[in-house]
Amino acid sequence: MNLGIIFAISGAVIAVIMAGIGSIFGVKLIGEIGAGVISEDPEKFGKILLLEALPGTQGIYGFLTAIMVMLKVGLLGGEVVVSTSVGIQLLLACLPICFTGLFSALMQAKVGAAGVNIVAKQPAASGKALVLAAMVETYAVLGLLASVLLINGIKL
Repeated sequence: MNLGIIFAISGAVIAVIMAGIGSIFGVKLIGEIGAGVISEDPEKFGKILLLEALPGTQGIYGFLTAIMVMLKVGLLGGEVVVSTSVGIQLLLACLPICFTGLFSALMQAKVGAAGVNIVAKQPAASGKALVLAAMVETYAVLGLLASVLLINGIKL
């Protein structure tokens, strides 16, 4: 049994799961609130869809991190040889996107839900609602960047 590859795969799995959970709940929250607004005014669908899509990006970031780990250790082609030390390093390198992805998606959904209320009352201000929600995205991007830099910096 190669513990290194188990740790590396665990990091990839946790990145997808945690960032994905944040995105699932985030998209769900805005979708539920948005559905109520759209049922009253279907013309607001496009503006609300943009707000709903935002917390979905964190799940994509977790997925990209997992792909980087799989490429690094040769799971997508090549020889799979990972020491326990490297496996633990890769697991730890996945943690920034795990936590920033999870929490930023959840918080972005709250801001996005408030943005849906803006769109419902003042459709012309939808750009402002989008900017407010996008501000939270900054921290998911920083988490992704930290994970990418850490993964790239690990020597096999």
